[in-house]
Amino acid sequence: MNDSKMSVAVLIPCRNEELTVTQVVAGFRDVLPESDIYVYDNASTDQTVSNALEAGAIIGFEPKPGKGQVVRRMFADIDADIYVIVDGDGTYDPSEVTLMLKTFLDEGLDMLAGARTATSDTNLRRGHTIGNRIFNHLYRFLFGSGFSDIFTGYRVLSKRLVKSFPAISSGFEIETELAVHTSQLRLPVAEMPVTYKERPTGSRSKLRTFRDGLGILRSMISLLKENRPLFMFASLSSVCLLTSIGLSIPLVATYAETGLVPRLPTAILAVSLILLGLLLFVSGLILDSISKARIEAKRIAYLHHQPSH
Repeated sequence: MNDSKMSVAVLIPCRNEELTVTQVVAGFRDVLPESDIYVYDNASTDQTVSNALEAGAIIGFEPKPGKGQVVRRMFADIDADIYVIVDGDGTYDPSEVTLMLKTFLDEGLDMLAGARTATSDTNLRRGHTIGNRIFNHLYRFLFGSGFSDIFTGYRVLSKRLVKSFPAISSGFEIETELAVHTSQLRLPVAEMPVTYKERPTGSRSKLRTFRDGLGILRSMISLLKENRPLFMFASLSSVCLLTSIGLSIPLVATYAETGLVPRLPTAILAVSLILLGLLLFVSGLILDSISKARIEAKRIAYLHHQPSH
């Protein structure tokens, strides 16, 4: 750290992590002895809170289950210059935070994401691995960002980013929303590889492959509508117009030969698709203006805070 006056807060969201929270808190206490380490309990039913207290963490509570719920509460409650957020499941190495903070400060970033490098083939369930790749490719296609691992649970964030982030999502979609926020405001961000370790015996992932995967997909569609409405509605408009053209070509050819329109329902459908396509395009233009106003408001909120560097 280049500035001893700069405060660092380590944020650890936890739910039923009694097997790992002690070692996670102790690991960051060893590496960042002057930082404040917060463990926010997210409706645990085991000894997570008592173990975190014994390890010396500051305890907070968010009774509504969901990673997005607890991240929103932490971002609202905690004030610091730099935030390190890390999952409490013991899969990330606390010793790597030193290099992450140095890179974060040296490059003047608002977010440094730790791109996971597995230490074995068993770290991620097959369904999680495939889903992670699909959603990362989909994210880059929809939002044009260079992130290779948008679902990492290990990040360094600036106060400017944290306090301007609306945090609407309630579950694991929060990580997608965070990535979109940085892309939307064109903030300086970067990735660096971090070790992703094996889960301790008895520890289970909270991520449910299909249910949370559908939630993330719905979140991406919603974020696309909110942040790139013209792209979304223009794409839908193009589909309608191209379908209408495809239906109209044989009708026009028949009309040119016979002067008759033998398939009236098809003609009505083609015209309806044209009108729907135009309506979607106009809707996209209107929503795009609203989206730009929202981005300006977020940018003002971002600039309200002093940089962390």
